[in-house]
Amino acid sequence: MASMLHLLPLLLLAAAAADAATFTVTNNCPYTVWAAAVPGGGMQLDNGQTWSIDVPAGTTGGRVWARTGCSFDGNGNGNCQTGDCGGVLQCTAYGQPPNTLAEFGLNKFQNLDFFDISLVDGFNVPMDFLPANGGAGCPKGGPRCDADVTAQCPAALQATGGCNNPCTVFKTDEYCCTGSAADTCGPTDYSRFFKGLCPDAYSYPKDDQTSTYTCNGGTDYNVVFCP
Repeated sequence: MASMLHLLPLLLLAAAAADAATFTVTNNCPYTVWAAAVPGGGMQLDNGQTWSIDVPAGTTGGRVWARTGCSFDGNGNGNCQTGDCGGVLQCTAYGQPPNTLAEFGLNKFQNLDFFDISLVDGFNVPMDFLPANGGAGCPKGGPRCDADVTAQCPAALQATGGCNNPCTVFKTDEYCCTGSAADTCGPTDYSRFFKGLCPDAYSYPKDDQTSTYTCNGGTDYNVVFCP
């Protein structure tokens, strides 16, 4: 019995490792991006480069995104035009809009992973967020947002290096689904603009029905910028 007790922590660690997910982040953009992940940190990715992140089982509130127009010194301090996370290369906080987001929670209800692409913080680069195993255990596969939203961005939402979501610009209950509209908000002309270009992605905060994806816990994922 004593030997089994000594082995128990090792067995628990092995089980946790088995359920961890590997996220492979690839930059196919014809320019450099500075990939960011919470948890995970950050890394400069030139065209064609990849970054592998092991994310612990049970992680919630996870995000992966691309930063553009960055400049960092030798200590990893600097700033980015889009997606900046407090002026550091190694992100521990979420990025500043506009930025296209890959969002996820692992091993949640019935041991499922829940994941999505969100434009609720706006758009800066096209993105695919797909299960690495081709979709086994993932009823709908994964979301894609391959359009160049920035090139078609409405004038009121235009930002340097990207396209803002209307919540960022106008900060009203209608667009942010807050306050009096917390339970009743619906699509707007601006959210329909995003949805028309990226049907798989969240276009406003309550856009759950067509924008949430699931896979069995333990699935690995690919996040591709400019697929």
